[in-house]
Amino acid sequence: MATVPPRTERRRARPGSLQRPVNGRLYRGTWMLVGLPLLVAAFSVARPTPLPRAFLPAFDGEATKRLAQNLVVEQSSRRPGASGPVQWFRSQLQPYGLPIRSERFSAVIPGRGKVEMQNLVVDVVGRSPGTIVVMAHRDNDGTGQGANDNASGTAMLIQLARAYGAPAGASTGRLQPNHTILFVSTDGGSAGGLGAAWFASHAPLRHDVAGVINLDAVGGSGSVRVEFNGDTPRNPSGVFLQTVAARIATQTGRPPARPSAVRQLVDFGFPFSLYEQAPFLSRGIAAVTLTTAGDNPPDPLDDTPNRLRADRLEQVGRAAQDTLGTLDEGLEFTQGTSSYLYLGSRLIRGWSIELVLLACLLPFLATAVDLFARCRRRHIPLGPALRAYRSRLAFWAWVVGLFELFGLLGAWPDGASRPISPHSAVAHDWPAKSLLALGALALAGWLVSRERLIPRRTITTEEELAGHTASLLCLSALSLLVVATNPFALIFLLPSLHAWLWLAQVRKALLVVRLGVLAAGLAGPALLFAVFVKRFDLGWDTPLYLADLRAVGYVPFVVMPLFVVWLASTGQLAALAVGRYAPYPAVSELPPTGPVRRVVRDVVLGVRNRGDRATELEALEG
Repeated sequence: MATVPPRTERRRARPGSLQRPVNGRLYRGTWMLVGLPLLVAAFSVARPTPLPRAFLPAFDGEATKRLAQNLVVEQSSRRPGASGPVQWFRSQLQPYGLPIRSERFSAVIPGRGKVEMQNLVVDVVGRSPGTIVVMAHRDNDGTGQGANDNASGTAMLIQLARAYGAPAGASTGRLQPNHTILFVSTDGGSAGGLGAAWFASHAPLRHDVAGVINLDAVGGSGSVRVEFNGDTPRNPSGVFLQTVAARIATQTGRPPARPSAVRQLVDFGFPFSLYEQAPFLSRGIAAVTLTTAGDNPPDPLDDTPNRLRADRLEQVGRAAQDTLGTLDEGLEFTQGTSSYLYLGSRLIRGWSIELVLLACLLPFLATAVDLFARCRRRHIPLGPALRAYRSRLAFWAWVVGLFELFGLLGAWPDGASRPISPHSAVAHDWPAKSLLALGALALAGWLVSRERLIPRRTITTEEELAGHTASLLCLSALSLLVVATNPFALIFLLPSLHAWLWLAQVRKALLVVRLGVLAAGLAGPALLFAVFVKRFDLGWDTPLYLADLRAVGYVPFVVMPLFVVWLASTGQLAALAVGRYAPYPAVSELPPTGPVRRVVRDVVLGVRNRGDRATELEALEG
């Protein structure tokens, strides 16, 4: 009778072994610490109360529509710096006895160069300290008629200002505000809010401003919307925003549209706005924009006078007028800025969100440190892995350094450090020669670096684990730097940390599994790209547009070193995932000459050999 051989069972690797080096129990247990910050965030939910209404005269939407159409017809060209719209604006308010003064400034607009511009300011002096600004830009980008963006806002600004003046000989009295009100017609709004940014940083009365209402594209068919994000992770005070929302709801019968919670988190992590409330918020001044457009300005080709809606102008005008009167009665209760998620009638404090994000960082940090300790106990050297990481870091620093150098030499679009219009040619067309030069120099840098990064032998399990550990330690340091600069930016980094932590655990799995884990770690940057693609219809031009923002200085330089560290970690972990990783080679493993010296030697030898052959040919002919 034949004996049946015993069945061999496949044993799972022991936790803590080289096959399963990540401490899953520690990782899962540390997540328990996130519960407390979540509980704190739940208790931080607030419900600000809007200020009581102030009743003012009715607002005429039909008259506002006719005024906007008149502006489009009489001033067909309203590019930043145009003088015609200035005279038109003055002519509409001078009969009402309102003083108008100009505040001139200049700025560099990408694609146009230095442009002389001016803001027009109408002063209505009040009895109490504190100033309220009502604002609208009168220019457009010149590619369309700009009826909604922003002839509608300019017309509404004029109509609101007229209530505080009176024609000569009129029997009705003008409104007398408690606080000073400035009606400001800004220039350069279509070029990133240049006039608003200048006013917020240079205007003589900027230190007295406590609240700003910006009117932008207010006559479209879309829902009335409030924009309240800034150039930094700041929002207007909750009472200010809730008061504005309540006045809109009174006129429209529904709460105003607002960015989603995810959009608000993205705007905290990467502060960006095309609307003109943004520069005021970054200086601690409560400000909002009322609009009927979305994040992206209306398409200039469709922005025609016949599309203006008088009923929408009347709703927004009454809401703006009611808000202005309400703020005038209780401005002291609405000042300042803070960070929070606005969820309609409720808000979640920004500090509690930061606390939750920091708590989400703890499981990764604890597990990465534990992995480092395991390598130390097993006497696995990390030096070669860190030196390999250093080579990748040097390559990406070379690429980013070239980008910055090209910018200093004028190869990229130049302009004021404000957002660039997504409709402009600069947002879509980059100098091809500069890009090719950058690509060629980057390739040269890669050829130099790859000599020390290509595998020359079979890599041991210990060396692979060292490569993972070194990358995770560098990501840990990066996360702490991000916390020190902008904790909200962790939403872009956390997917990389928590997904790539497990690459060491699945390094023996199928290639598709490893690539899936690697791709999951790219979810953070993909979220940023997706938001820009959806909001501004940039498509494949999104990377170039983000590079544009850095080229003009809107994205601060501190972002670039952090980006370099992340790219180097991504490169090393990608090499590990596809099996192309190698630790930094020992001296005996390197060629006798480096790549630069070898290229120089080959060139010199080629020239010398060519000269020798020419000499031989001359001798034969002789």
